[in-house]
Amino acid sequence: MAVCARLCGVGQSRRCRRRQRHNQQDQGSDSDMDEEEGERIVGETQAVTGSPENSAVAGTGPPNPQSLLDLPPELLVEVFSSLPGTELPNLALVCKKFRQILNTETIWRRRCTEEFGMREDLRKMEVVGVSSRELYAKLLHPYRHILGLWQPDIGPYGGLLNVVVDGLFIIGWMYLPPHDPRVEDPMRRRPLFRIHMWESNKVAVECMYGHKGPHKGDIQTGKKDEFSTKCNQTDHHRMPGGRQEEFRTWLEEEWGRTLEDIFHEHMQELILMKFIYTSQYDNCLTYRRIYLPPRMPSDLLQPGLFKGTYGSHGLEIVMLSFHGPCARATKLTGDPNVPAGQLTLDVDLNRPVCLPDLEHQRSMEELSRLVLGVHEEVQREVQSPDVAPQGAASEGAVAGGAGAAGLELAMEAQSESPQPGPSSSSSAPSEAQPFVLPLGVMTRNEIYPRTCKMCFYGTGLIAGHGFTSPERTPGLFVLFDEDHFGFIWLELKSFSLYSRLTDRLAHAYAPDMERFEAMLRNMQSWTS
Repeated sequence: MAVCARLCGVGQSRRCRRRQRHNQQDQGSDSDMDEEEGERIVGETQAVTGSPENSAVAGTGPPNPQSLLDLPPELLVEVFSSLPGTELPNLALVCKKFRQILNTETIWRRRCTEEFGMREDLRKMEVVGVSSRELYAKLLHPYRHILGLWQPDIGPYGGLLNVVVDGLFIIGWMYLPPHDPRVEDPMRRRPLFRIHMWESNKVAVECMYGHKGPHKGDIQTGKKDEFSTKCNQTDHHRMPGGRQEEFRTWLEEEWGRTLEDIFHEHMQELILMKFIYTSQYDNCLTYRRIYLPPRMPSDLLQPGLFKGTYGSHGLEIVMLSFHGPCARATKLTGDPNVPAGQLTLDVDLNRPVCLPDLEHQRSMEELSRLVLGVHEEVQREVQSPDVAPQGAASEGAVAGGAGAAGLELAMEAQSESPQPGPSSSSSAPSEAQPFVLPLGVMTRNEIYPRTCKMCFYGTGLIAGHGFTSPERTPGLFVLFDEDHFGFIWLELKSFSLYSRLTDRLAHAYAPDMERFEAMLRNMQSWTS
């Protein structure tokens, strides 16, 4: 009763006040008396509204209700429908009247719609004999914690899983990059598991891996922000032709080609290694929650997920986020050299680089001179952090303060500072300037944007096989537009082009920046 009174805002009920004055009965007997009183009030209400002379009162209730029990049932249905579904089971314990009202399908249909986006699908469930309350209590509510973005623990390769309510199912979709090197193509996705109540009133978990259709699986939730999947019928993953047929099928799906089409011996080794490593799991994986970064007013562009080219390793997925004067790209999918979870790009937004004219942009020596000049200045500041740099900034770069204000000042200075060369021109941040890759720089994409908005000094992470001898090497971050950026790796003499993921990922964004940064730190520790 105290719960009822607090919900309607009229203070404690008479029995609660009497219990406080006497304080002689234990908690169990008090709850019994509350329920008895609730049943008595319901009976009195039914008796009053059932008489012909008081039939007009049935729809409106008492003129001055003193508690929720005095409200008419249709109004209680509306009130209860607006409460979170997690609170309704406790509300049902208050009294018999509340318990009866909470059996109304309208309440649970609204909770399924507002919390999980289900609309027309609810009608289909009701046709097969599954109520909205059963759907919420047995499927949606128990598995709500696995909705969102996840990264599978597949060694250095990682991945991107989005668990969503999809029609009458909860489905785990694995997102895969397009076939190399078509970075502009849409993402591919493959279902790994699904949960449903379609065939009976019991929840069924099915593994979708393999080529023989859905089969029995299991999902285990233990630690916070972590869950595991298990296939109970791994024979469904096998193919009649054995491992060779499985490999050829996987190769066509993963790379869009056959082994005979891949002439590069090193790439063949990398592909075979990935198949052997990933196929051993048989969809028995552990997943850890990840978030998309929230956008801040000072961000250079919308943060989020991008797919980019990584040489012989193919296309990989990175997450671009902004941290004050820095932009960082973290790998969600990786390779044996630099695994998933590592910081692949670190860009200093306070160090823009002014590009020369197109003729000098084609010179690798000119680009190296500009970027390495900034890199040497950064190294001097790191070695002597208490000593401010004297004189003007290094050639090709403009220093600025931290944050959005510093970036704006740096960009203004960049637009005013002429760059040495026959055609010393630079553009304002909002204007596009011509761009061309230097001769000798390798790229997987011959078609890339020929204009850019800004360029910044940054570093990229490179390492040997098995993540041995990792080091950060200088490079040039090139912002083409809101959905494309690139990075020139000076030491590797290669260019990576990144294109934004346009898929709508449900339950994906971090509640705040602190939670996102904590997730990033944990992600790097998973693969370090």
